[in-house]
Amino acid sequence: MNTAEKIYREASRLPEHLAREVLDFLTYIEKKHNLNDSEIQNLQNAQAQVMDHIWENNEDGIWDEC
Repeated sequence: MNTAEKIYREASRLPEHLAREVLDFLTYIEKKHNLNDSEIQNLQNAQAQVMDHIWENNEDGIWDEC
């Protein structure tokens, strides 16, 4: 299992508010290390599976318009 898969496994167990903190931290790391577009895309792909089930829900539909 590679690191992205481990991140996915761990993050998928978190409640939404903690998963968002993980996402914020990943964004911070990207900026801190001035990652290039391909590195950023790889991180975004790794987190997309985790975040999709959190972002795509009826309870938070109101935020889709923001």
